Amino acid sequence: MTECFLDEGCYGMDPSKIKVGDWVIYRKQKSSKAPGPRAVDVRASSGGETYQYMVDKFWVVEEVHDDGILLRTRRGKQNTIPFDDPRLRIPSWWEKLIYRQRFLEVANGNELSTSDQ
Repeated sequence: MTECFLDEGCYGMDPSKIKVGDWVIYRKQKSSKAPGPRAVDVRASSGGETYQYMVDKFWVVEEVHDDGILLRTRRGKQNTIPFDDPRLRIPSWWEKLIYRQRFLEVANGNELSTSDQ
């Protein structure tokens, strides 16, 4: 596993250190005509009518498999992500603190009231 610094999350996953219930952040690529306030790395598409961007998703580990991790989203959807996906990371201590409510909503199976997820 990549060494973590106090102000950064860890990228890449060591399967032996991940367990069910752990919190992870997945940086998902999205596309729309109007990116939300959490959008990062925003770029206009070639036609100029839509934007490509990334959004951090706060997910919880549902199962750990040999080839990847089954993750649960806040709406109950499941995604299997390989351990070596660079967009998947363990949140830093301060992200766990700041985004605690988002992770707890996913862990408890409740939707957040905001539509910006």
